[in-house]
Amino acid sequence: MAGMMKQHGDDEGGIITDINITPLVDVVLVLLIIFMTTAALILAPVIKVELPKAASGDKSEPFEMGVVVEKDGTIRAGGLERTTEGLRSYIREKIANHGKDNVAAWIQADRNVTHGKVITVIDVLKQEGLNKFAFNIELATEK
Repeated sequence: MAGMMKQHGDDEGGIITDINITPLVDVVLVLLIIFMTTAALILAPVIKVELPKAASGDKSEPFEMGVVVEKDGTIRAGGLERTTEGLRSYIREKIANHGKDNVAAWIQADRNVTHGKVITVIDVLKQEGLNKFAFNIELATEK
């Protein structure tokens, strides 16, 4: 049988008893490549919102604190769903940890959320003493 018999000089032929690890290494390398390419997508937590488009916008680094207003009006800050009182507590905690002058907020609101909900978030920010905030937008493509 070809491939099943060992031929070593004067030794008699016999069954190959060594484990062939080449297929195992191939599978492990393929899994490693798949893991490396998908790790960035797995680790990046996102909340899907449709951002409004604008032709102008600053592409600077994000501020210290992010506030997301979802389509249904849910407010998220620090990755957690928050009420307006919960948002106030979160802002106070950030100010206590970083100082009032070093904390700014970026607001990411779904384009379909009611105007009043965004104003409520801005009002809470201002009442807690944060006057530095920006809106996250999706840049419009030029036609």
